[in-house]
Amino acid sequence: MQRLRLGVNIDHVATLRNARGGSHPDPVRAALLVREAGGEGITAHLREDRRHITDDDIARIRAECDLPLNFEMAATEEMLEIALATRPHACCLVPERREERTTESGLDVVRHSDSLRRYVDELGAAGIRVSLFVDASERQLEAARALGAPVVELHTGTYCEAGPERREAELERLRRAAALCAGLGLECHAGHGLTYETVAPVAALPEVAELNIGHFLIGEAVYAGFVPAVRRMRELMDAARSEAARGA
Repeated sequence: MQRLRLGVNIDHVATLRNARGGSHPDPVRAALLVREAGGEGITAHLREDRRHITDDDIARIRAECDLPLNFEMAATEEMLEIALATRPHACCLVPERREERTTESGLDVVRHSDSLRRYVDELGAAGIRVSLFVDASERQLEAARALGAPVVELHTGTYCEAGPERREAELERLRRAAALCAGLGLECHAGHGLTYETVAPVAALPEVAELNIGHFLIGEAVYAGFVPAVRRMRELMDAARSEAARGA
């Protein structure tokens, strides 16, 4: 079973910086610590309103950090222009509403296939791996495959937020979706809301190649430090993947 990659979302280091102004804490410094902590990539979402990560942050990450950058972006002309100029390793297209506190659901690829196609095509033609952030839905995954996106990221927020009586059912939805990804030839990633408590069952899914985790880790870093917080998540992921491989 392949090693499960960990992408660390550094958005909320920037949130903390922006709350006070100035330059501290610096999200680029966090990006530089990800490898030491056991992560394989950086995720950063440049929002329309620049509420956390800024254009300068993205430019500095590309210039100063050699880990792959997963650039989360809405499907807009502005973000497409920035992505094509920046040339990150990957772009994850996500839904975005100015009034939301965080991403609330996956892209409706079925409904917006026509408008998304140009972004998938242009990013792919530039050598950027395109992923679509989607709910664990057969229709959405099939639509993503029809668009030619090589990667999807399953939205795990509903699973993470579910109470004990619903969590297993939500996990089963993720299991089915991950298996369908394999059948459709889609590389399967997952993320949103994952914590030390919820990560293991998702990490154990053999089809999942990468987890992207941010807010929880930045919160834990306040208490434990950035590197120990990320390292603990890495350990839990590896333990879950190893246990799953032994039971396969």
